Amino acid sequence: MDNYTLVLGSTLALSFFYIIIAKICNRGNKKFPPGPSPWPIIGNFHLLGTKPHRSLVNLAQIYGPIMSLKIGQKTLVVISSSTMAKQVLQKQDLPFSTRFITNALQAHNHCKFSVACLPVCPQWRTLRKILNTNIFSSNRLDVNEHLRSQKVKELIAYCARCSQQGKALDICQVVFKTNFNLMCNTLFSKDLADPFSDSKDLFSGGTDSPTTTLEWAMAEILRQPEIMKKVQVELAEVVGKGKPVEESNIPKLPYLQFIVKETLRLHPPTPFLIPRKVEQDVELCNYIISKGSLVLVNVWAIGRDPTFWKDPLVFKPERFQSLEVDMRGQDFELIPFGAGRRICPGLPLALRLVPIMLGSLLNSFNWKLEANIEPKDLDMEETFSFISSKAHPLRVIPSPL
Repeated sequence: MDNYTLVLGSTLALSFFYIIIAKICNRGNKKFPPGPSPWPIIGNFHLLGTKPHRSLVNLAQIYGPIMSLKIGQKTLVVISSSTMAKQVLQKQDLPFSTRFITNALQAHNHCKFSVACLPVCPQWRTLRKILNTNIFSSNRLDVNEHLRSQKVKELIAYCARCSQQGKALDICQVVFKTNFNLMCNTLFSKDLADPFSDSKDLFSGGTDSPTTTLEWAMAEILRQPEIMKKVQVELAEVVGKGKPVEESNIPKLPYLQFIVKETLRLHPPTPFLIPRKVEQDVELCNYIISKGSLVLVNVWAIGRDPTFWKDPLVFKPERFQSLEVDMRGQDFELIPFGAGRRICPGLPLALRLVPIMLGSLLNSFNWKLEANIEPKDLDMEETFSFISSKAHPLRVIPSPL
């Protein structure tokens, strides 16, 4: 028997032994969520692929809305339905409220000072109160409204120059820089990025979510010109043709709000909510979530659940005319910002910023794709990362209304 045969035989024997032992260990009084059998060492890592949010939807169709996988030696529990999400994020919020902290976040003790990373504790409550009171409260947002209005006007002015030159622009890049400068003005009273240059600015965090949401919204609207015409009619009637949208206009623009909702349903900024970690065994719907398990809520899957959403893969803002679904963490069929005590603190700002930017762009210009690309041929492939953006930037040409 040569060495190759010996190694192969030993590997197969060990794999078989590992699976048998794992099954024996899972027996007994504890009932764990179902899931695929793991391989030695790598667990179920090979099943995730390059787009785990999609792969996990396929696995959930086999194993159900709560399932467990092994990623190396870590247990990963995946939640894929609104009912299970409500259980984790609301009814049993506290035992599932601790964040999973990566090594990168631990490097300079960043996790000890971040409201996104800290466990629920007095320091976290203090930071959260500061955010809710001094930055994201209705009163503070009203005080800073002039900053958002000014940045939107600068964005429109830049698009007007591109329109005069017949120049295409990268919608994600210019919107990102607008949001970045808005944040810098809020904090430091100055711009830190040149919105009219082609340079890339290295910044991550809160500005990414509204940027990707707006890019996806524009892409979906361009694919269906009738949607653009319909929202432009609404904008002209309420705001006045060619005028920037003010925040006071938003409640009077239901179709624009439907577009934002539908974009967040199909393209949530983060396919998974920030991973959570249980610090002790937790019972969830008759299953035991073992201590140390990571918990992922697949928001991307919930927004496309065919048991709730009719034609879930179709971009159809009109669905919300007869469907009262809130995005503020009350209706778990649509939770792009999360829910419960860990809901995104920037939600109030996002619900103001995205509609005024999108509405102002659509009310100021007509839009077409670069290089005479037909709407039906627009590539809608997404990348997978913490923030899910278009794989190919949306390049568009503005023209006068």
